[in-house]
Amino acid sequence: MKTNGTKAWILASRPKTLTGAMAPVLVALSTAWADGYFLWQPALLCLLFALLMQIDANLVNDYLDFKNGTDREDRLGPERACAQGWITPRAMLLGITLVTILSCLVGLPLILWGGWEMILVGIACVLCCFLYTTSLSRIALGDLLVLVFFGLVPVCATYYLQTGTLTRGIILAAVAMGLVTDCLLLVNNYRDRDTDRNVGKRTLVVLIGSKNTERLYLALGLIATALCISITVAPMLYLPLHLSNTLRMRRIHEGKALNAILGRTALAILLFALLYSTGVILQKIVSL
Repeated sequence: MKTNGTKAWILASRPKTLTGAMAPVLVALSTAWADGYFLWQPALLCLLFALLMQIDANLVNDYLDFKNGTDREDRLGPERACAQGWITPRAMLLGITLVTILSCLVGLPLILWGGWEMILVGIACVLCCFLYTTSLSRIALGDLLVLVFFGLVPVCATYYLQTGTLTRGIILAAVAMGLVTDCLLLVNNYRDRDTDRNVGKRTLVVLIGSKNTERLYLALGLIATALCISITVAPMLYLPLHLSNTLRMRRIHEGKALNAILGRTALAILLFALLYSTGVILQKIVSL
């Protein structure tokens, strides 16, 4: 596929993965609103920061996988910008620098609502944006990073910036969101398990094998839904899609066809967040 200019950068940002950045912020904001709080300024900044961090992580991954030779000719996933020659490594480095700076500028004003501690949260987000590709994803810690930085950190930080506190319910929602989002990483690594093994990349999928990965994928969605039952039962409507994705994943088992499950999993993440948010909002409206 030939591409250049703006389209190349859009593809490099991997738009389908951005649901994983938006979903936890949506869960936190809907819960805060249901609890009687909503400040639009930090809400907007949190959403923008999450999206920029996800894009930054994708660009870093594109660049470093190219430099390390991970993006080989037998790659099964979507085409990458540097490997395909759409964007030069030098231009990608500039893009990473600009997005990182923009992310920091967007996140900095959050100290007005959350105090200087928000700087530490921002630094941790930026560091792990780089550490994922350089080391964590190669030693089976990528899934833990997803749980923390796509669940606990964005949900709890966004909620705290709205309310000034944390609750048992929001922590459960944060864990649930992290588990659901990790399904995306599992599918990605499930598809790439053979090539990852060949280049010495020890993902969780490589360590536990394909069958256990299929079981784990199913379990993550079930556990996430169970965690939310005491708050709202609405996420149970997510389960049919999750079960369907699990069965399709098992049936396809290997090859590029698993990219379709990647897209369906991204959709399922957004659906989970929307159902949770709708559930807590409707409960608030009914109780008025």
